[in-house]
Parts: sequence; C-alpha cells; structure tokens
Amino acid sequence: MARTNLFTLALLAALISLNACNGKSSKEEPRQEKNEANKTTVFIEAESNHDAQGAIEATRQDNSKIIHIKEEGWIALDANIAQAGRYKIEIRTAKASDKEPIIWIEDYYDNKDDRTYNISGNIKIAAKQDSVVTVNRVGAPMNKGLHKIKLHTNNALKIDWVKFTMVKKYRETPRKMVQNTNGDEWSVVWAYEFEGSKIDTTTWTFDEGNWGWGNYEPQYYTNHREKNARIEDGNLIIEAHKNDMGQEWTSARLTTREKVSFQYGKIEFRAKVPAHRGNWAAGWTLGDDYIDELSWPYCGEIDILESVGYEMDNETGDGIAHASAHSGAYYFKLGNQPTATIPVENMNNKYHTYAIEWTPEYIKAFVDGNHYFTYDDNSTELSWPFDKPHNIILNLAMGGGWGGAQGIDETVTSQKMIIDYVRVYERK
Repeated sequence: MARTNLFTLALLAALISLNACNGKSSKEEPRQEKNEANKTTVFIEAESNHDAQGAIEATRQDNSKIIHIKEEGWIALDANIAQAGRYKIEIRTAKASDKEPIIWIEDYYDNKDDRTYNISGNIKIAAKQDSVVTVNRVGAPMNKGLHKIKLHTNNALKIDWVKFTMVKKYRETPRKMVQNTNGDEWSVVWAYEFEGSKIDTTTWTFDEGNWGWGNYEPQYYTNHREKNARIEDGNLIIEAHKNDMGQEWTSARLTTREKVSFQYGKIEFRAKVPAHRGNWAAGWTLGDDYIDELSWPYCGEIDILESVGYEMDNETGDGIAHASAHSGAYYFKLGNQPTATIPVENMNNKYHTYAIEWTPEYIKAFVDGNHYFTYDDNSTELSWPFDKPHNIILNLAMGGGWGGAQGIDETVTSQKMIIDYVRVYERK
C-alpha cells in the first residue's frame, strides 16, 4: 500500500502548467526535474495520450487540464527510458465518483506475445471524491528504450501526470561461475552458510519494492531491514509482517544478481517453509539476461522449490514441493509449463534439502535426494535458455496470483522462511 500525499485540486493550478490536449505523444518532459541531467526521470502529462479506450475527455479545473476517464478504460502514453534499472512509478490522480477505483500501469502493450505486463500492481484510490493524491509503486524493472504504456482504471478517474524515476541502475553481474558436470562426485565450489551476525551484501543483493513482482503480490520487499531478513543461529530468516511500514505486508527477497551467477552444476539449499494460507516461499534461479518483464521467460527460470501455504496442513506441516522450468517455448500462457510436484512431510518444522542438477543436457529436481522432475528439451534456443548464467533468488511472498489464489489467512500476522545454507557443486 503506497504512501500518499493529499492535495486539493486548487493546488494543481499553482503546481502544474498544462498544454492544450492535441492527442500527440510527449516529445520532451514538459517540466524539468533537477536529476533529469542524469537521465533518471521521465515525466509525462496525461493529455499527451495518443490513444484511449472508454469515455475520455480533457477537462480544465482551476486553470489546469487533466484527463477525465469517465468509466472503465485506459489511456496510452509513451515513456522514453534512458537507462535500464528499477523505477519508482508516481501517478497524480483524483477519484471522479464515489466509487473506489483501481488503477495500474501496463508496460509494452504492443509486445509480440500478447502478454499483459502489469508493472505497478493494482493500486486502490481510497481518497475522497475529487481529492488529488499522488500514489506510487517502487522497484518496477524497465529497460532502456521506448515503452508503450497504458494507464488502466476500472472506475471514473482523473489523471494529471505519470512520472518514472530510477531508484537503482541496472548492473551486470561481474562474476560468472561455470561448473563442470563430468566426473564421479559432486564437490562444493561455492557456499553461503549464513554464519556471523550480518547478511553479507558483497554476496547478496536485496531486491526492493512493491510493484507486484509480475504476480500481483502485495508485499513490499525491504532493503537490508533486519525485521524482514536477518541471520539467527546460523540460519537466514526471511520474515513477512502484516500492516508494517504502512504497507499491507513487508518481506524480503535476496538474490546473487550483481554479485555472482552460476551456469550448470548442482544447486541446493536446506530450508523450512511456512504453513498457513497466503504465503508463497521460493528458492529459484533467474537468467542474467533478465532486465525487465519483456525478458521473461526468454531469459529462463528454474524453480528449485516453490511452496504455497494453502497446500500445507497447518498442524502437521505436510505440504507439496513444486519444481519447474520456464522458457520461451514452455510457460504458463502457452499452457505447457514443465512442472512436477512431490509430497513432503513436515515442511515447516523440519529441514528439507531442495536441489537441482543442471547440465548442458538436462535439469533434474530433488527433495532430500529423491528425484521427481526432469526437463531436457535442449533442441532450440527457445526451449533451452539454460546455457547461460543464472542468479540464485530466495524470497517469501504473500498473496499474488498463486500464493493468494485462496486468499491470505486473516489471523496470520507474520510468516517465516528459514534457510540453513545455499551451496553450489561441480563434478570432479
């Protein structure tokens, strides 16, 4: 839940100078920000829309022009992003009726796969009618170049402007490890045992933000905040908290991106994952080619473990482990995602070891040494993006398209994922 600043519409006249609506896309940002010299801000007036759906009109109030979407609909805008990175999205808006609208930003609406990329999550506008608010979402990934975007609403809404401000520049991962897969025995070549008192930020990057993470997830992933991610007794604790920091949920997502990535070998971690409806715990890899949502699934993704709380017995902890491989040839929109499951006893109170063996020929998944999933279509580039480095990700989400498919248990105020270690092996 983004923080908002309340204003009156009368203040718009003092703050905003708008040009006449001419239906053309924005050529330059109409107002210069101090940091625009660093190419970190893109500012778009709503009347610069070049396409729309629904009952749309430009209205003038207190000498300021705004776009009035009178019912469910959208406006299309162009955002020219100068640098790849993670962005904060800000939208200055006002309700135009007594109904509570939900708005969201769609990126790359012209994409060739007919996908819908929601890069803001669904934002509720709960202010009084005609009260102007600036809502924001943090961390949306955006590549350099032209982004064809749509601002959607499901109810009457007035839009003044949209702004994208880079909060973190994209950085390539400098260290890439390629593991040997020929030999008789697995040998550890990289490990993080979560010893000491602090999480090592030379090894782990904290992903930060609340943009929905491509799955309509409500949590805000925090940056190096001990309440959400800390080391205790030789374990990494990732803990989600309800109604925290002004957010619906907070949690943490750690990745080796920007530090080290891996290609092939055996990757395993030992962990306990939480029970209770609404959580979505995961240990997985993502191809280094990922820059923004248009990159996926072509960059490749390997799910070593996914677990959702509604599949787990809250008393016994018995649940289900999921393993999957995502590529341009196989993913959910095509209805052919390669995946497998295995029942696991006492997932939340007992440690289990989740692993993949990844070679140039196949990917196999295991729980406690028991093999239950194989993916081996390396026939094309679309089916096998697994000949490039991937980074490792550990995260605990709340809700979202899968974790929240049956809602979030309203009695739960916190959830924990506990990781004992992460190790990478090669054969010798």
